[in-house]
Amino acid sequence: MSEVVVSPRPGFGAVVGAYISLMKPRVIELLLVTTLPAMVLAEHKLPSLRLALFTLVGGTLAAGSANALNCYLDRDIDALMKRTAMRPLTRSAGELTVSPRSAVVFGFILGIASVALLWFTTNPLAALLSLAAIVIYVVGYTMGLKRRTPSNIVWGGAAGCMPVLIGQAAVTGTLTWASGVLFLIIFWWTPPHFWALAVRFRDEYEAAGVPMLPVVADVTVVGRRIVGYSWAMAGASVGLLFVGKLGAIYAVIAVLTGAIFLREAHLVRSRARRGEDLKPMRLFHWSITYLSLVSAAIVIDILLPIGR
Repeated sequence: MSEVVVSPRPGFGAVVGAYISLMKPRVIELLLVTTLPAMVLAEHKLPSLRLALFTLVGGTLAAGSANALNCYLDRDIDALMKRTAMRPLTRSAGELTVSPRSAVVFGFILGIASVALLWFTTNPLAALLSLAAIVIYVVGYTMGLKRRTPSNIVWGGAAGCMPVLIGQAAVTGTLTWASGVLFLIIFWWTPPHFWALAVRFRDEYEAAGVPMLPVVADVTVVGRRIVGYSWAMAGASVGLLFVGKLGAIYAVIAVLTGAIFLREAHLVRSRARRGEDLKPMRLFHWSITYLSLVSAAIVIDILLPIGR
């Protein structure tokens, strides 16, 4: 990679903004959406404010660590894609306010802080799970899978499922079937969510040499797999109703939102078969709404136990 230019005197606000950007706060926000519901599901009531705060902060630090190291490792391909070209470590961002070396140090500091915070404020299992999440995303996904296989997001996406296990462990010190099923919901949610985005930016991934499924497979194959994973996700969401001892509120929201998700997934496959525009961003945006609504439904159902 060509030598980058680091600004000798960047403004304080620019530096802070660059470090925050390295953490990918929008991604962290989506991850944390599932942490509190997992804690509520584990205890079947709201956890203490102290425990919730430390767990969410620890999860934020872990995700920020993984994302910062990802930005460092992927800075070459990020510079080739319009969607990521303005990330802090790409040349198209102009004079860099954060050097690649500083980004690595920052990532490691966040990771160490995450493990230490969760170890001393929750329990060792939650801390080790946060470490596992960082390793899976950085080593397993970014370094191992992303540039080698179209199944990268399937297995690498396991890192995004870890917050539910961390939340469960923080409350109980153990893992249960309920947290496992919630893990599976997110695990099977991830491929349709990300493949929809990859369809939209297929040309950019191809130019960067990243073998996302929409790059290497026919659109009909992509559509078929999106449908398959969507059905698995919807089935797991119904299974959580029984394993998690949830009631009518969760049941109604899970079934309705799952039905809309499946409809959007089948529409993607139908458009692919007819050779039409897949309109993938409809599924992508709904997938975010789906995860948020299902997560909220868990909390509301437990706090308002109607029909259980």
